[in-house]
Amino acid sequence: MDGDTRETIREVAIDLFSTRGFDQTSLREIAERVGLTKASLYYHYPSKQALLTAIVSPLLDGWRAVTDEAEGMAHTPDNVRHVLTTLLDVMVVNRPLASVLLRDPAGVVAAAGPLWQDMIDVATRLTNWVAGPEPTVAQRLRAIAAMEVLRAAYSSITYLREEVADAEMREVLLDSALGALRR
Repeated sequence: MDGDTRETIREVAIDLFSTRGFDQTSLREIAERVGLTKASLYYHYPSKQALLTAIVSPLLDGWRAVTDEAEGMAHTPDNVRHVLTTLLDVMVVNRPLASVLLRDPAGVVAAAGPLWQDMIDVATRLTNWVAGPEPTVAQRLRAIAAMEVLRAAYSSITYLREEVADAEMREVLLDSALGALRR
């Protein structure tokens, strides 16, 4: 039951953080929405920062797994495609988190602290791998562009009014990211 309660708290927090912002949402509001006392919520998450960490960690863990796998692979076109596909899958699964990050980026960055720096470090490692060994400036820029294309999986929540099917998003964004890498 505790796992279910923790997940319910996490889902409600994502909803409130994405609609009201991280700074504007209190733990009391989250507890009330879940049907808990604030003290009970503290049993599951000792702070708002701990709750934010629980929300962001699956995304960071996924990015880290993709990056660790990539760094153990030869840099070939097939492997680049595999890595970008796997990364896109992680991003699509974690798409609800996008609204939290986009709604209140300053609040999230301030609260996330070292976790945010970990995200930047992992993203940098992966972008460097995508650029290839001993990349030119053009190759590094193309790798950055490809990674930004994949981040559109998150931005689509803000800019598209209609829901986009995961399969269509994967196809369009992967094709666009690979297009950015073409030399």
